[in-house]
Amino acid sequence: MEAVKPQRILVVGAGHVGLYAALRLSDKVRRREAEVTVVDPQPHMTYQPFLPEAAAGNISPRHSVVPLRRELRRCRIVSGAVTRIEHARKVATVQPIIGPAREIEYDHIVVAPGSVSRTLPIPGLREHGIGFKTIGEAIYLRNHVLDRLDVAAATKDAETRRRALTFVFVGGGYAGIEALAEMEDMARDALKYYPELEQTDMHWVLVEATQRVLPEVDRDMGAYTVQQLIKRSLDIRLDTRLESCVDGVVKLSDGDSFPADTIVWTAGVKPSPMLDDTDLPRDPRGRITCLPTLQVVDGDRVLDGAWSAGDCAAVPDLTGPPGAYCSPSAQHAVRQAVRLADNIRDVIRGKAPTEYKHKHVGSVASLGLHKGVAQVYGIKLTGPLAWFMHRTYHVSRIPSFNRKVRVVIDWTLAFFLKREVVALGQLHDPREEFTEVTPKVPAP
Repeated sequence: MEAVKPQRILVVGAGHVGLYAALRLSDKVRRREAEVTVVDPQPHMTYQPFLPEAAAGNISPRHSVVPLRRELRRCRIVSGAVTRIEHARKVATVQPIIGPAREIEYDHIVVAPGSVSRTLPIPGLREHGIGFKTIGEAIYLRNHVLDRLDVAAATKDAETRRRALTFVFVGGGYAGIEALAEMEDMARDALKYYPELEQTDMHWVLVEATQRVLPEVDRDMGAYTVQQLIKRSLDIRLDTRLESCVDGVVKLSDGDSFPADTIVWTAGVKPSPMLDDTDLPRDPRGRITCLPTLQVVDGDRVLDGAWSAGDCAAVPDLTGPPGAYCSPSAQHAVRQAVRLADNIRDVIRGKAPTEYKHKHVGSVASLGLHKGVAQVYGIKLTGPLAWFMHRTYHVSRIPSFNRKVRVVIDWTLAFFLKREVVALGQLHDPREEFTEVTPKVPAP
């Protein structure tokens, strides 16, 4: 009897969906049933909820990422980017880090490239703004903020100091609020070592286009968050838009204008542009259209072997009103990944897939050390208890025992040791000094 070949499962992207789905598949599917290949340009998965704490120095940046090759030992890892998917042929084109592109054939594909920052054509944003979605951006922002303190402390020019100590965050969702609160907390801590500077010298600005922050929770929780930030002398601009930041001069829709060396964009996300180079069906917002079973659907036709979940997928929310879709959150992505992996296993074994159904349990957010807000199962908490819940929840969700232990150790040490507040700006241009001292050699 001829042996049945294992099904080839290709996982595109190693974010929350990709990593958790691959972990589940490698654990629940036998080697003779399927072989799993994971493609991602990065050698790690970034646990994005920990980016604010990594940027603020509460945990080591290395501990907020999960190495793919360590955790996915039963999977094949390809370091590269998927540049095209032709599901009609069941072929994906992969561009490795170095070398020519190659095609990978598959029987099942999990399309989970995630999302990117949803930016707008604002003059100066491309040149002077920075996002807050990657570990690289978090490390850069930390070093940049601390570097601006050094600049301000060294100068005697009032305008240079004012510009260096003005920090603008655009977007009042969870990413923006947590990034702003954690970075201000870190900078406030660092000022103890800058006798030249006062707390009142710093100008932290939040720009939000709507009339509220944290839309994921009730209005009273959003209002509480605004009140707490205002108590810390933060400048909260609601119902205000960033109109321009040419040459670092911030111009807002309320008519105010001021120079700033730091402009952080956290105003939402959109599906990865990689999806433009696929033949998969998408909705008006660019998301892959899916059934509750996480199978890709084109109208009434289910695409055999195509699956998607997470930020890039339009997955019906069976717990919401008709026409509702699951929000682009880690809470849904992790659970969808598990359901998706189990459905692929069931389909391979000749069983019917099961629909994904999960009622959003709530949200937690940190507002800096020992400060937070939480709304879970209708219960609302603020202050240290909400902050503790935030940490407890996320340490329980980050993959691998290794990372859980390292994060807890970081937090424990922080109770006894002072926060590290030194900038390592040379990380972002390490060859500059070497280049300056190396003689130029004329071309032959």
